[in-house]
Amino acid sequence: MLYLPSLLYKIGQMAVKNKILTGSIAARNFFNAFLHNESVGGILLMICAVIALMCANIPQLSFLHDLWETPFSISLGSFRLEMSLELWINDFLMAIFFFVVGLEIKREMMVGELSSIRQAALPILAAVGGMVVPAIIYTIFNFQDAESLQGWGIPMATDIAFALGVLSLLGKRVPLGLKVFLTALAIVDDLGAIIVLAVFYPTHALHFDMLVYAAIIMLLLLTFNRSKVNNPLLYVVPGLFLWYFVFMSGIHATIAGVLLALTIPSKTVINEVRFSVSLKYWLEKFKSVSNSEVEVLANSEQQHIIHQIGRNVQNINPLMHKFEAGLHPWVTYFIMPVFALANAGVALTGDLFQLPVPAVATGIFFGLLLGKPIGIFLFSFAAVKMRIAQLPSGTQWKQIFALGIIAGIGFTMSIFIDGLAFESERLINIGKAAILGTSLVAALVGCLAVYLTSKPDKGE
Repeated sequence: MLYLPSLLYKIGQMAVKNKILTGSIAARNFFNAFLHNESVGGILLMICAVIALMCANIPQLSFLHDLWETPFSISLGSFRLEMSLELWINDFLMAIFFFVVGLEIKREMMVGELSSIRQAALPILAAVGGMVVPAIIYTIFNFQDAESLQGWGIPMATDIAFALGVLSLLGKRVPLGLKVFLTALAIVDDLGAIIVLAVFYPTHALHFDMLVYAAIIMLLLLTFNRSKVNNPLLYVVPGLFLWYFVFMSGIHATIAGVLLALTIPSKTVINEVRFSVSLKYWLEKFKSVSNSEVEVLANSEQQHIIHQIGRNVQNINPLMHKFEAGLHPWVTYFIMPVFALANAGVALTGDLFQLPVPAVATGIFFGLLLGKPIGIFLFSFAAVKMRIAQLPSGTQWKQIFALGIIAGIGFTMSIFIDGLAFESERLINIGKAAILGTSLVAALVGCLAVYLTSKPDKGE
């Protein structure tokens, strides 16, 4: 009986610790789910776009709009690199965005939806249609004006975060095959946009000496890859030099992010069999040295075993996956929202709404809203009828067309290309206004179209 109070106290302590542990795990799981929720990222992007518009059109908030013109420099000895905050965002932070996009493309081509001809055929051809037809429609509206014609690449792009975010709002009503199809399509679309940026939208005249330096850095990085070097710093540091040389070469600096992604190792340090055998061995040893205490970390032998298991887990996880998982939240919740804040602000002055409607605006509007679904549908239809590909399981043709409307959300990449295509501030603002308006219409109409063409999941 004397031990009863002590026993009850210990049981109480254990219950409290258990509750705290369970609560912390639940909180961590909620946080992880939040960080990987595409719809949350899309909503945050939309909020930042609205804030940017307010700052550009409300005089009391104009100082926030002008903030992006503030010069910022990095200097080391005689070296000095100075740009406005907006250019640092567009040229450096967006290079990180393209690095993550490059990793996603590489992963999909190795083990994902683009890893085989059969799997990749439909999203690749659909994406090609979703790029070619919008560009043709834009050209039809703008072929008489050489300056506005430069914006033909604007309606080619699909914003992955927004598109997947809108689709995820419909939950289980959308077939899994349709979601996978949109993801693969958007990734191929990004690859196409990257090629268009590199070839057709250089930032200034090409400097071939800088391209040579960039090529040397690439050879070094590829050598690290072939030598199975897995130290992240040995890719990050040369990657910074690669970015600088590409930036100075005249090719848009963001292409450096994609080039760096190609060199990141995708293979594990240890193979699957060795990992499984080692894990089984350490788990058995963990049990054998257990002293049946609740506080297992107090056991030094078990601490050592946990450390060994942790090393094996790190070794089985490729560096490519580590970079992607570590940077994805930063891209979704920092880089893209900051990009929207710096670039989505357009002064909605009267000349933007004068009749006749500027050809740039009509080209973007019809290119994104009609060109995307028509191009995606026609090229997909042709691919299936020619037996090159097959429809995703559980999907219908009307859903493919509806999905094409959602793909007309061209927010991030379209605004990015808009800023490179035109020199005139007026055309840039017209382009931004058209992109924002069209993306909003595409999101609303596309969401409604997918909702009407999809039946609710019976399990709901």
